[in-house]
Amino acid sequence: MVEKEPQGPRAQKKAARPLEILEAAFEEFSAKGYTATRVEDIAKRVGVTKGTVYVYFENKEVLFGEMMRHISAPLADARDYIRGLDGPYPGRIEAFVRYVYARLVNNRISRELLRFVVSEGARFPHLVDRQEEEFMKPMFEAAGELIREGVACGAFRPTPLCDMPEILISPALLRTIEHLIYDDRKSADLDAFIEAHIELLLSSLLPLTPSPHKG
Repeated sequence: MVEKEPQGPRAQKKAARPLEILEAAFEEFSAKGYTATRVEDIAKRVGVTKGTVYVYFENKEVLFGEMMRHISAPLADARDYIRGLDGPYPGRIEAFVRYVYARLVNNRISRELLRFVVSEGARFPHLVDRQEEEFMKPMFEAAGELIREGVACGAFRPTPLCDMPEILISPALLRTIEHLIYDDRKSADLDAFIEAHIELLLSSLLPLTPSPHKG
């Protein structure tokens, strides 16, 4: 077996270049939007020439698309996270909701990703569709499976949430959008909001208890 020789500093730096460009692109696109962002400004952030950027990315549109995919990577494990949950089903729902807030509302990169989808979606519908197919759809499918499993074992009552698991994260999306609009100008108790979100979901899912006063 032939062992690979360790890369020297120059080779390592070259191998890391695409990632550096993607991270610089994220900062530029976040600050200026797609139209106002210039490839030369991205190159300047990295400390390379504009031509170097084009060695790795054909044009600005390709770079934008790959940047979106790169920053979406943390969402890729959502399906496995949901399927890996165990214990009582109400606890699984609570864990999933807290996971969503940690990955979306409290994460600047994920918030900016939502901004990109909203602001540039009409310009690049194929990128939005890819985002849905690769990252959001698998998460929603797993969330739907979780609810249906809970219904099947009697932990949850039958509910439209089985077929529309997107509703599970709707309040979190609202808080994310508010953060994008108001930044820190609109203060709110996020912990209380999360608790209310969890209570709302569980009140919609848990079996109804007959009233003791009912004749």
